[in-house]
Amino acid sequence: METIVTQYGSFYAYYTKIGLARLVFPVRQTKWMPDAVKANSGWHLRACAAINAILKGKEPSELPPLDISAGTNFQQQLWRWLLRVPVGEWCSYGELASKMSRPKAARAVGQACGANPIPVIIPCHRVLSSDGGIGGFSGGLGWKKKLLRLEGHNF
Repeated sequence: METIVTQYGSFYAYYTKIGLARLVFPVRQTKWMPDAVKANSGWHLRACAAINAILKGKEPSELPPLDISAGTNFQQQLWRWLLRVPVGEWCSYGELASKMSRPKAARAVGQACGANPIPVIIPCHRVLSSDGGIGGFSGGLGWKKKLLRLEGHNF
């Protein structure tokens, strides 16, 4: 486990031999990852820079390698789609389901967002309900609102 210090508290990053595998919000409990390894210093520097850029409402210039192998095929596909949603924009669960050629899978998209092991960097906070409601968030609704406000959304 490595620490990413930000103005909003310390995030905890877990790496595998493939890349960043889990990101935990400040003051959140997490289970230890048995396959976690000491971070490659370059990867960790990129993760720190990416988190701090996002927390300033900016697009990160570079991401560390991401290990999303813990997810199902559907979850991995969704997480790759989420990486395409730019800072300051949002989409609905239903829109993502349609983009993935699974128009009836809005609920599954929501569940996959909730299972996202690398929130903030894989921006599941940018997914809202089709009625513009905030929806849910694994880091808590306070964090989702904060991240969206930092990116220019007001509720």
